[in-house]
Formats: sequence, C-alpha cells, structure tokens
Amino acid sequence: MSQVIHGDFSVRVVVDTKTMPWAASPSGTVWRKRLHLVGPTESGQVTSIVRYEKNSHFPSHDHPEGEEILVLDGVFSDEHGDWPAGSYLLNPESFRHAPRSRDGCLLFVKLRQFPGTDRRHVAANTDLVAWHSDQGRMTKRLYEQTGYTDSTRLERWPPGSSLGELGYQCGTELLVLRGSFEDEFGVYDAYTWLRFPAQFTHHPRTAAGCELYIKEGGFTYLRCG
Repeated sequence: MSQVIHGDFSVRVVVDTKTMPWAASPSGTVWRKRLHLVGPTESGQVTSIVRYEKNSHFPSHDHPEGEEILVLDGVFSDEHGDWPAGSYLLNPESFRHAPRSRDGCLLFVKLRQFPGTDRRHVAANTDLVAWHSDQGRMTKRLYEQTGYTDSTRLERWPPGSSLGELGYQCGTELLVLRGSFEDEFGVYDAYTWLRFPAQFTHHPRTAAGCELYIKEGGFTYLRCG
C-alpha cells in the first residue's frame, strides 16, 4: 500500500519529532518515526528517526537509490564497522549490509533519495572532522559530489548569533541536533525537523547556540505525493 507523508515540497514543514509516537518496523526490535514518505509503506522514499533496541538486527539487504544515516546516539554497526554517535554514512546503490546494534542506537535515516551508481560511499566520524568558519557560522562538509545536486553539511551557530536573511534557492532540509534557534515563524529545539521550499527566506537567530544537519539540493531526487 502506498502512503504520502509531507509529499508537497512547495510548502514549509516543521515537525517536532519528540512528540511523535514510535511505530514498529517489521523487525520488531527497530522502531521509527516517519517524517516524509512517498510510495509503498516498506519500500518508499522515506525520511525517518529510527531507534534500534539492544541486540537489534536486520538481515543483509541492498539499498536501491541509496541510503544516508546520521548516528544521533549510541553505536550503529554492520559488517563494515561500528559507528558511534556523530557518524555519517552515505551508502550508494551498490552497497549491501546487515545493520545491527548491540546496545541500541538512535539514527536519522533517508532512504531511496540518492540515485546514481557512481556515488561515493562515505563513512566518517564527524567528531574527527574540523569545523570551518563561514560568515559567522561554523561548518563541516559531509557530502557533495560533482554531477549531483545534493550536498550535506553540519552547521554550528554560536550563542547570540543573528544570521540576517538566509535564502534557499533550491529548498533545504534541517534537523536541529543540539540547542535551539528561532525565526519570524517559530522556535525550533533539538530533534525538530524542518523542510523549506525553493526560494524560501527567513531570519534565524539563536540565544544559546545550536548545531544543525542541513541538506540542500536534494529535492531533485524526491518524488512528489
């Protein structure tokens, strides 16, 4: 059965994921909160917060149109390694693995949003990546590749920051990882997911500081619903 959750990319979307109930996956020990879904319930294009219980595992499987994972808490594992909180993974179409977690973990996951057989496989502990100053913000580039429109980065906004007008020509997605920020439309604290349409502008500021996951240019590969 096909479903659509937040399938209209022309509107601003804000989801406080902390208030959402967990829904069981077919494994029985992995739970998810679906923020965006277009397509079949178990094989559609989806963005989720995912929680693995202790000793959770999935059988080995492929990833048509790729997979992106940001480990938010705990340790996520597969036969290729152990990935602690702060790890970023981009698994391209040719990638196969059997994911598991010994002690449990919390993930931000995007499935079927990275088509292309020549995409790089990325596996990085972002805690080991240096911050770079960029117009009053600190950034860590996680993924960008010639020939593809999407790019992913972390941003840190220092306490007391007022960033003026920010615009997103091609639209963007954000996940607040730590702290909080506000703009003329609302206040967004940790684990709030936002999606802004193309040409969206706002005036963000933060009193206490915050850290964000930001993806731009990814709308190219999303199916409307």
